[in-house]
Amino acid sequence: MGALILGCGGAVTSADWAILAATTGSLVRETPATPGRADLDPLLKGLSGEDVVVHGSDADLAAVVLRLLRLDRLDVRVGYVPTSPTSPVARLWRLPADRVRAALAGSAHPVPLIRDDVGGVLLGLGVLAPVNGTVFCDDAVPLRGTAKRVEVAPDPAGGPGLSVTVVRRAFLRDRRHTWTGRAVQFGSDPVVPVRDGVPHPRPMTRWTWYRHTQDLLVVR
Repeated sequence: MGALILGCGGAVTSADWAILAATTGSLVRETPATPGRADLDPLLKGLSGEDVVVHGSDADLAAVVLRLLRLDRLDVRVGYVPTSPTSPVARLWRLPADRVRAALAGSAHPVPLIRDDVGGVLLGLGVLAPVNGTVFCDDAVPLRGTAKRVEVAPDPAGGPGLSVTVVRRAFLRDRRHTWTGRAVQFGSDPVVPVRDGVPHPRPMTRWTWYRHTQDLLVVR
């Protein structure tokens, strides 16, 4: 069965995608960058066994996964063809060089889906910088005080769900220490959280990322 291929921000205008869609029985639809409910819900509600393939940025992919979560459609398998060669999601998911083929013909693997307490999702990399406050990761306390930055990412290899890395300045190079857990909580001076490259609209003094009860089915 074919897939629903979503080209975000004009990412699938090339003839290659049209030919591929015709040969695989897939449906190609273009959406704006970081598409919202009105752009996606009419397309996603009608899925019946098809995979969804997102061609765009990590932020575009997160927007699509958020709508699948809100529609209670995490049974849908998700493939990804990033437009950026430095995509954190591509690195975490270990996408092969032939990402189009992997997205359309790969096998599904469960990957922890990370949510936050303001209604968003995190698929690749979350960043707070700089940080002055306290960071909890389950029962551990990775930070009390200041740090250059704090990085949070899903853990596709398994484990409790996510990793949190505290980056501190040092004389010759930054020092990095990593913890893993199911949730990470921040209480700090105001800082703007960045999710998959998109800054939150305003500074926050508290923030939580945590593992959802259901994993995301990733095609790779």
